[in-house]
Amino acid sequence: MKALVYTAPNTIEYRNELDPNLVADESLVRIDAVGICGSDLHAYLGHDSRRVPPLILGHEVCGTVVEGPRTGVKAVLNPLITCGECDDCVNGLTNLCKDRKLIGMNRPGAFAEFITIPTKNIVEVPIDSDSTKLALTEPAAVSLHAVRLVEKVAVRPISEGAALVIGGGAVGLFCVYFLLDYGCKNITLAETNADRRMTIEKLGLCDVVDPVKTDLESDGFDSVLDAVGNEHTRRSSIQAVKPGGVIMHIGLSDAHGEMDVRKMTLAEVTFIGTYTYTALDFRVAARKIQNGEIGTLDWVDERSLAQGSTSFQELIQGQVASPKIVLRPNNL
Repeated sequence: MKALVYTAPNTIEYRNELDPNLVADESLVRIDAVGICGSDLHAYLGHDSRRVPPLILGHEVCGTVVEGPRTGVKAVLNPLITCGECDDCVNGLTNLCKDRKLIGMNRPGAFAEFITIPTKNIVEVPIDSDSTKLALTEPAAVSLHAVRLVEKVAVRPISEGAALVIGGGAVGLFCVYFLLDYGCKNITLAETNADRRMTIEKLGLCDVVDPVKTDLESDGFDSVLDAVGNEHTRRSSIQAVKPGGVIMHIGLSDAHGEMDVRKMTLAEVTFIGTYTYTALDFRVAARKIQNGEIGTLDWVDERSLAQGSTSFQELIQGQVASPKIVLRPNNL
């Protein structure tokens, strides 16, 4: 099969790979659409020790089962593989499973024509549904989980406060959609890429600013959702959040840098780190996309898998206006 393989830092090759071997309790899936995630870029740059080359990356997937118990089913694939038996899994908090594994990290991912995955990770969708849009289920689930956590711990309901989203990629944009879904009417999105800002501004969902040229109001936001996660955005988050407010740390571009713990302590700021989503979040996100509840999702840049290497380079260089590139292995 053809696959896009991360072979060394700053190198990803489109080449022939062996077809995956099907084992018990798993299914073989033909990939119809797969998104490029920020964590894939992080790995591409050699900044993720968990992703060891050579490795097929990619975990935002929609495809069709071609072998296994559910042959013929169209599905989105929950890429988070968990034990299903620990206390967290039994409690529905599958994202906290200590034995969790992720396709494209601990095993081959979906930048390929085919992938094998545990059958329990297959979430069926209508056969006539849009594969490209459904490949966005995974980042949508990340954002849904994050916004739900904010609502759970916030002093005031999301609908009564002001929210700042840092980062205009798919996760940041989906955070805006779900904040709106929770009734928030005062949302600002900060994005440094001018072309991406223009794309998001045209959607008319929220205020869009360049954080380099616009000072974010100190103590101006009840909740801050950081979909980037670096030293600069963490500093901005702490500066921008109101006393008693919530910082939701979603992205993890790097783990370095100081944080103003003094303000967080004196102002009773709640800081929450979040990783992925629960199995229910994933299913709900898929349903919302199917039902058209999260907009038209027409801001996707759709390309062939063979264009993967170029796509990575353009994303790293900030040359992509769309919040998401989705690769199509078999359809372009």
